[in-house]
Amino acid sequence: MEINFFVLVLVGFFAQLIDGSLGMAYGVSSNSFLLAVGVPPAAASAAVHTAEIFTTAVSGFSHWKIGNVDKKFVWGLLIPGVIGAALGAYVLTSVDGNIIKPYIAIYLLIMGARILYKAFTYTHGHGRDPKPSLLIPLGLVGGAMDAIGGGGWGPIVTSTLISTGHTPSKTIGSVNFSEFFTTLTAAITFIITLGLTHINVILGLLIGGVIAAPLGAMLTKKISPKVIMIIVGALIILLQLRTLYQIWF
Repeated sequence: MEINFFVLVLVGFFAQLIDGSLGMAYGVSSNSFLLAVGVPPAAASAAVHTAEIFTTAVSGFSHWKIGNVDKKFVWGLLIPGVIGAALGAYVLTSVDGNIIKPYIAIYLLIMGARILYKAFTYTHGHGRDPKPSLLIPLGLVGGAMDAIGGGGWGPIVTSTLISTGHTPSKTIGSVNFSEFFTTLTAAITFIITLGLTHINVILGLLIGGVIAAPLGAMLTKKISPKVIMIIVGALIILLQLRTLYQIWF
């Protein structure tokens, strides 16, 4: 299906605006849209991660410039996240997309519900120091599920850290900064196994995301996370219900 380029730019813009301000949902939002309009799972995840190489670089740098990055978070998440991303991307490219598509839709539906749940249970953290015993498995699972589902690094990693009492701004900035490396790993794995496809999709998401990245970083300290989490959670749930309806009916 041919997708309007301007629509792709808007999807990339709003997805990155949400991700940059919340530390989650660029991949989930973008991948949800691409799956809903008929892009195969592996190709959708590959396109999202290739575009994210650039958006996460700009977002991570923006968060670093305004002091939202904690190196303890970054070092704890980076290596496990890279390993998880490579494994997840390999798994996704080794199976039939039609078989895995409903499972990815269900996974993304759960992620949307998790974001919505977090919106109503969100509380500000108290500056806890991150522990390797939490960061290492969290990075592995987040990286793997992000590659398989085309999104999930933020919903899994950011939500878990904030819900366990870590400072939201530092968590969001550090997770965004670390995401560049996991995204780069997943994208390289996809390109090696699938080649570079859906260039128009990549460019649209990339342009919109790069424009929004600095704005998202600035919004971290200015807009209530609860409001945006409600919007993105509801949107993801609706998109996945549409995808599952098309598959099953």
